[in-house]
Amino acid sequence: MEKPVIIVSGKNGQLGNELNDIANNYALFEFHFFDRTELDIANTEAINTAFEKFKPTYFINTAAYTAVDKAEAEQEQAYLINAEATGNIAKACKAWSTKLIHVSTDYVFSGKGTKPYKEDDATDPVNYYGYTKWIGEQLALQNNPQTIVIRTSWVYSVYGNNFVKTMMRLMKDRTDINVVNDQYGSPTYAKDLAEAIIQIIVQNNFQPGIYHFSNSGEINWHTFASAIKDAKHFNCNVHAIPSSQYPTPAKRPAYSVMSKEKIVNVYNIQLKPWQQSLAACLGKL
Repeated sequence: MEKPVIIVSGKNGQLGNELNDIANNYALFEFHFFDRTELDIANTEAINTAFEKFKPTYFINTAAYTAVDKAEAEQEQAYLINAEATGNIAKACKAWSTKLIHVSTDYVFSGKGTKPYKEDDATDPVNYYGYTKWIGEQLALQNNPQTIVIRTSWVYSVYGNNFVKTMMRLMKDRTDINVVNDQYGSPTYAKDLAEAIIQIIVQNNFQPGIYHFSNSGEINWHTFASAIKDAKHFNCNVHAIPSSQYPTPAKRPAYSVMSKEKIVNVYNIQLKPWQQSLAACLGKL
């Protein structure tokens, strides 16, 4: 019997790399990983060719334009990858009866909330990156009824560029750093997200719609930075500052904690506390 085929886009990203690392543990599937040079998701012809060749049962779209600040200036590029390309992947998925798992972001919310956002809460992105991801979600769900959108937040990993690695680099070199303390969210270790995605597939109980995933716990960036400092025993003072003292081209939501009840209830996904996952990642770095 032929194995179900899983295509993963964005193999060089944090999540793509983590999925690649665990793929060997799931020999019941045939995985194919692609980076942008091997599969340009913005190229409809390339997408159709890949579907014809591999006839995937699942398509995991981890490819995205993730430079939040740059997206304010490079709007066309951000829209093309995060919105348009996602819609085209979903169309191909529908044509080939492929189930799509698309990764989105907490940045689809305004950040004006005070309690964890649920999947059906009103979206209202505060920056262009969040807007393109929001459009991408809608196109994915509209163009392919068999789509799961997973919103995640504050992603880090041993791969790529992320907050954890940036903090480690700065703390090695400096005696003092400033980190904002008025933006609240939940970190996500990309390895945990990778495992959750594969668990959804393995359970063979595909229930389309939007889900939220991150590690458990609610913190601000300053708390996160301080935990990294303590774990690695850096001799660096981490000063708390308000966002107003650290202006960025793209506005950030002040509160983007998400409720994970739905993914836990539907797929029995076990959420790890952010401290535990951070320790696991730092152990590898």
